[in-house]
Amino acid sequence: MDINIIFKNNETWVSEKLGLDPDYFKKLAEGQKPEVLYIGCSDSRVTAEEMMGATPGDAFVHRNIANLVSNLDLSAMSVINYAVVYLEVNHIIVCGHYGCGGVKAAMQSKDLGILNPWLRNIRDVYRIHRNELNAIPDEEVRYKRLVELNVQEQCVNVIKTSDVQLAYRKRGLTVHGWVFDVQTGKLIDLKIDYDTILKGIREIYHLD
Repeated sequence: MDINIIFKNNETWVSEKLGLDPDYFKKLAEGQKPEVLYIGCSDSRVTAEEMMGATPGDAFVHRNIANLVSNLDLSAMSVINYAVVYLEVNHIIVCGHYGCGGVKAAMQSKDLGILNPWLRNIRDVYRIHRNELNAIPDEEVRYKRLVELNVQEQCVNVIKTSDVQLAYRKRGLTVHGWVFDVQTGKLIDLKIDYDTILKGIREIYHLD
């Protein structure tokens, strides 16, 4: 993409918005009250707002390689805190995607330098679910399943946070796990069964 075209595109976008509503940007500047916190992958093909049909102000967005939610990641924890405590979002979405390079890299035994500690989070997901994954003979199918399981585990990591637990009890905040299929453009709700997944560990992470 020609970098100089970006500003021309911006001018066109501004004109289109003002054509629909002369006060569009005035209203936008008044503040935000999104219903959704979206946590997704930094992959350039997976644009959160566009694939959800969202407009500016609809979603608070955090993206990183392979849509990870680590309690050691100050950026992710700060985003969750701000979205839940101050913006009071009612939904948190963790969205992975098939064809994720981060997940693919984590399945390999290569030394990837500075990426190693980050991808170790995905390798931990593989370790937790290795029996299921190793029973899948087709590598591509196994890869897609790891994408789904990674989303599941990141949703669990979201639920472990104190801000989310308090908001769940206070106002029924919900956590959703989705996968974006790059080949079809469709979003897939994994319909994660938290009651089954958290059974036996809920009391460990439960905070009063």
